[in-house]
Amino acid sequence: MSQSGIKKVVLAYSGGLDTSVILKWLEDTYGCEVVTFTADIGQRDEVEPARAKAEAYGVKEIYIEDLREEFVRDFVFPMFRANTIYEGEYLLGTSIARPLIAKRLVEIANETGADAISHGATGKGNDQVRFELGAYALKPGIKIIAPWREWDLNSREKLLAYAEQHGIPVEMKRKGSKSPYSMDANLLHISYEGYDLEDPWAEPGEDMWRWTRSPEKAPDRPTYVELTFQNGDITAIDGKPMSPGALLETLNRVAGENGIGRADIVENRYVGMKSRGCYETPGGTVMLKGHRAMESLTLDREAAHLKDELMPRYAELIYNGYWWSPEREMLQAAIDETQKVINGEVRLKLYKGNVLVVGRKSATDSLFDETIATFEDDAGVYDQKDADGFIRLNALRLRMAGARRQG
Repeated sequence: MSQSGIKKVVLAYSGGLDTSVILKWLEDTYGCEVVTFTADIGQRDEVEPARAKAEAYGVKEIYIEDLREEFVRDFVFPMFRANTIYEGEYLLGTSIARPLIAKRLVEIANETGADAISHGATGKGNDQVRFELGAYALKPGIKIIAPWREWDLNSREKLLAYAEQHGIPVEMKRKGSKSPYSMDANLLHISYEGYDLEDPWAEPGEDMWRWTRSPEKAPDRPTYVELTFQNGDITAIDGKPMSPGALLETLNRVAGENGIGRADIVENRYVGMKSRGCYETPGGTVMLKGHRAMESLTLDREAAHLKDELMPRYAELIYNGYWWSPEREMLQAAIDETQKVINGEVRLKLYKGNVLVVGRKSATDSLFDETIATFEDDAGVYDQKDADGFIRLNALRLRMAGARRQG
């Protein structure tokens, strides 16, 4: 029997245990039709199995969409223009994917005439906030069903029992073949939570990591890459133009082979608790280093420093789910204005977990003037005597304060 007049729901569907149970639970609890939506944002081998499972359940409207290029072009790239990093370490791989998924959930609800959307995020995490803030911003009157906040199936054992009771097929892999971690993957990163990571003192085993070699086993010879920037975005690797998605895939492979991009973090969730997670962001780590190097050559000092002051707030907005907020859009407009001069090439050396900047150049926008910066004779371009007045004026308040202290 339908509750609250809900006849059709769009479910963010992965085909895993949680969303498979949710699909059946929605039908039973709300007496509604379920539309499934699976976004391919680079999680590799999970997409097509979701289609087969949805078809097997008899779902009539199944959306499987390749959003990889849109994800990198419209979400990852704008974020990296700001050199965004949360709490000094986290490159926001999961956070930045959620506003895109929320956007498509709302659009599909409009296309199919659905009354509500639903997701499998738990009541303890950040993702419930990110999905729902995005949905409400894009469709204020949308109804949202969050089963983890309604049902009592609050453990894996209860989910499995529900699946067995209702004839929901759950693929159980051979013991030892399935990762014990809660993982989330897209083109920017893969994350790991739970299991032994719940002890922040425990070092994760080497077999946990999937995208990167350990630095100890990385090649003994460095790999060099040259990144071409245009208006703050990378457009080519080693002179070869690539689409945003292909570019990030390439950087993930090259950086991962060199042991780059691992992070082990205890972060502050928006809901209030601390959480320990491990992340692999190989391509993103290279992108961040390269972008800062390009900015160092072409961006005005005060603009660069102001960007650095704004960045933590911008990062917090993304982490907490406010991508579609007016303040994020305002900050983005300011950031994008600075990127008009971020054009040129950066050469990076990748070696055993390290990303080293070894060269940068810009034919059109460099602010580096060798005739001024040189330690050799500058032929009078810079008059060092001018520094005397500069220093004395800047010291005026310090001298006055010092005189007061001395009575």
